[in-house]
Amino acid sequence: MLSRTLVIIFVASITFYSCREEPVRYEASWQSLEQVDPVPEWFKDAKFGIYFHWGVYSVPAFANEWYPRHMHAEGSREFLHHTENYGHPDEWPYHYFITGAEDRHGNFVQFAPRLRSEGGNFDPEEWADLFARSGARFAGPVAEHHDGFSMWASDVNPWNAKDHGPGMDLVGVLVDAFRESGMKIILSMHHAFHCCPGERSDGATWSFFEHVPPKDDPDLQMLYAQLPAQENEAVWLEKHKEIIDRYQPDIIWQDFNLTAVGEPVLLEFLAYYYNSAAEWGREVVNTYKDALNHKVGVLDYERGGPVDLTDYYWLTDDAISRTSWCYTEGISYYTPKQVLHGFFDRISKNGNLLLNISPMADGTIPPEQREILLTMGEWLGRYGEAVYDTRAWSRYGEGPTKMGAGHLHTGGGSFEAPSEGTASDIRFTRSKDNRILYAIVLGWPDDGIVSVSSLSGKGTSLDSLEEVSLLGPEKGAYIPVDHYQYDDALHLRLPEKPAEEPAYALRLRFSGSIPEPAP
Repeated sequence: MLSRTLVIIFVASITFYSCREEPVRYEASWQSLEQVDPVPEWFKDAKFGIYFHWGVYSVPAFANEWYPRHMHAEGSREFLHHTENYGHPDEWPYHYFITGAEDRHGNFVQFAPRLRSEGGNFDPEEWADLFARSGARFAGPVAEHHDGFSMWASDVNPWNAKDHGPGMDLVGVLVDAFRESGMKIILSMHHAFHCCPGERSDGATWSFFEHVPPKDDPDLQMLYAQLPAQENEAVWLEKHKEIIDRYQPDIIWQDFNLTAVGEPVLLEFLAYYYNSAAEWGREVVNTYKDALNHKVGVLDYERGGPVDLTDYYWLTDDAISRTSWCYTEGISYYTPKQVLHGFFDRISKNGNLLLNISPMADGTIPPEQREILLTMGEWLGRYGEAVYDTRAWSRYGEGPTKMGAGHLHTGGGSFEAPSEGTASDIRFTRSKDNRILYAIVLGWPDDGIVSVSSLSGKGTSLDSLEEVSLLGPEKGAYIPVDHYQYDDALHLRLPEKPAEEPAYALRLRFSGSIPEPAP
């Protein structure tokens, strides 16, 4: 009897495992990869993430993160600065910032942040706490910029943070801290322009380290992308496989110049990432600025976005600084209101915001940057109902202040500074069940009246409108708002201003679906 029972259990186990659904397997082809769902629900819900340009280029803290390129271009301001402070680039090359050397003033310089627990200023847990308090739902480092230095413990690239300066896996310690704080992980990869020559708008080719003299040392040839083209591409692919296997990122963000990577290599990367995610049982996001399409990834717009609502979901990467993505001496910043209003504009048009900050080389996050992040976090902590888990409405908004660009540059950028809106500007979001419309007003009107022309009495019935309220300064508090529909607009009479805020969120609850605005 016992043996028969064991046989039944054994057969049942075989049946159970044979019926388990196998992970989807994608081939390295467009036809196969275009079956991917490139925009998972969690990404649409998340809205806001933080990343940071922090690396070897943070040490000179001059001009911007393209210092490694321009310091070798004779006559450039970076070249003049470098020659004056370090020496001629042929004699004091960029990799000295990695290996460490004395500058012309006798100071030892190197990218070598130390943990606070070891007497330094870098504290991954503090960063994670700051980002979580800022309202970010995903976060992560620039894992490798155009300079070819890997911020992780790489077996592929000898120029990495474990084998040089920091002596630790910077990506690893940050990923662990961010995941512990409940955020999803984004790793940004910018080295398509490092490894592969690009094409300018005038048709000429260019590359990041084109001004660096030829090197004989194989390791230096790798750093300065002087290997044969096929080897450079192979390194590009192996670096991606390495970060996928080690850190299982939820988002891999790609900078421009994917068009210079061979199509078979690019497709192999995509298949490897999506197949790995299927094995993890997770949905992931791959972004792009060029070479790919909406069916296999999420389009990223640099510093801006579309001028109007789109029918596809997208991402914008923007910085809190108008002058540089990495920390530089004298860096200037946008106002918190500019950053927030730009954020509301983007989510109203089917976009997410990836906001860049600029830590100092030693791992210090300057107080001005903290203030911007915490201002965002304070607003989102009180009024995040109008942001998280929402979707774009059939109109993005109304008012005199236009944001975004009608024409986008090659590489997916609009390169426009975020604008502060006015009390006459509104940006809309809606609940996923399409029963609550949020009107985020970018200022408090002097007369206390908000006019929503999208819900005018000409052609729009508001019979199903059950309640209008102002989101109060206490999370979950709703202050009733009187409302009157006229031919020109739905007029909302605000109560006494509860607090001074960068923006105010109104909640319109309907018994059924939100009515469509009149044409």
